[in-house]
Amino acid sequence: MSCTTILVGKKASNDRSTMIARTDDGFFDVKKLIVVNPEDQMKVYKSILSHVEIELPDNPMRYTACPSVDKKSGIWAATGINAANVGMTATETITSNPRVLSADPLVRYVEGKDGKEEVIGGIGEEDIVVLVLPYIRSAREGVIRLASLLEKYGTYESNGIAFNDENEVWWLETIGGHHWMARRVKDDEVVINPNQFGMDGFDLYDAYHEKKENMCSEDLIDFIIDNNLNLNQDARFNPRYVFGSRTDSDHVYNTPRAWFMGRYLTPESHKWDGPDAEFTPECDNIPWSLVPDRKVTVEDVKYMLSSHYQGTPFNPYTSQDTGKRGMYRSIGINRTGVTSVCQIRADVPEPLKGLEWICFGSTTFDALLPVYTAVEKMPSYLSDVTLDTSTENFYWGSRLIGALADQNYGTCIQHIERYQAAVITEGRRIVKEYDRLMSEKDDYSLTEEANEKLASMAKEKTIDTLNKVLHEGSLHMKNGYSRADN
Repeated sequence: MSCTTILVGKKASNDRSTMIARTDDGFFDVKKLIVVNPEDQMKVYKSILSHVEIELPDNPMRYTACPSVDKKSGIWAATGINAANVGMTATETITSNPRVLSADPLVRYVEGKDGKEEVIGGIGEEDIVVLVLPYIRSAREGVIRLASLLEKYGTYESNGIAFNDENEVWWLETIGGHHWMARRVKDDEVVINPNQFGMDGFDLYDAYHEKKENMCSEDLIDFIIDNNLNLNQDARFNPRYVFGSRTDSDHVYNTPRAWFMGRYLTPESHKWDGPDAEFTPECDNIPWSLVPDRKVTVEDVKYMLSSHYQGTPFNPYTSQDTGKRGMYRSIGINRTGVTSVCQIRADVPEPLKGLEWICFGSTTFDALLPVYTAVEKMPSYLSDVTLDTSTENFYWGSRLIGALADQNYGTCIQHIERYQAAVITEGRRIVKEYDRLMSEKDDYSLTEEANEKLASMAKEKTIDTLNKVLHEGSLHMKNGYSRADN
């Protein structure tokens, strides 16, 4: 899926937490937030799309997930945090090039018909969270388990996958059908990754020896040499040159998103605007990771993932005729199913470390809600989502607000900004209240009670905002008339 990823190291965040965040930009996929308990985890997994069948280990952990409500194309669990406080988001669809894909073809499903035998496909976004998250106790273990699955079964698409625990954040990118490389995000850095192969640096020596901050397929160097993939002109190895893309469509669809996020994170240490800018929206060399000019918060992550190029000539909602409105693909788009920030906190007891921030629908208009992940179930407002439109769950309430506010941006944006600020402010207050209460009592059984309180608050504020944007939309209907009949 077309998505945008942000990864935050523990020294780059304001509270020494690690964060992995991603917009899951599908095709208006109806999503929900659930908990999968060990007894509910399947023993044998079979993919709907690729028909691959995989026997799973016997010791799954509890984990949260954001699956699709309609299961016709599979689970698509998207993101979650497990009982060991390891977070995962999968996947960021990335780009590659013909040289890589011809050397190690993607493992695609071929239907058996006309006398031809069925060809089983590899694993993909539909499958990866379910296959990995219940079985890992660290971010590093996530890389190792996923890598073993990629090498054995292959993949039918090019993807980036993130893992985090209390201390580390790791990013893995697939290379062709079976190869891969992974890099630990430096503690003081933030990664910005649109739908492209992202890594612009990699220590092959470390990957082949100590594996402290780099890991890869055992035969990756031979793969590069045998297929003449290395495009680097000097001793520095840039994986983006070797495995990534450099196309005209990237300059409309991908690089502008990285430009906006980099511009937000480092407005002082880099120059992003003007004729002497270091990086422009169509630059192929925007850094994959940056040391931010100030510490990064959850609110910062949400702001970046809500971007429609506000403050630039590219903003599709600007009233000015800039000649550039809407020319680049926004980060916050209409067809996002769910956005999550998996935050593993450092300053709280172990049962409270995992906090998942959830936003359904278009991030530009919708609110981010925190929930504890050490629970056996989620509130019905988050988990009981129907395929039919309803105001009784967070998903559809969020979708309705976005669709109405988009059509009346000028008059609705004040309601949206107040709504977003209110949910995250009250969400933080409730989390602080229950953090303190459970820590003082040394009793962590109140996480579900806290989540119910959070969901109730979100419902109240969502309905209130829906009332307001519906009123604004009604005032601007084309069949309005100034003469009253009463």
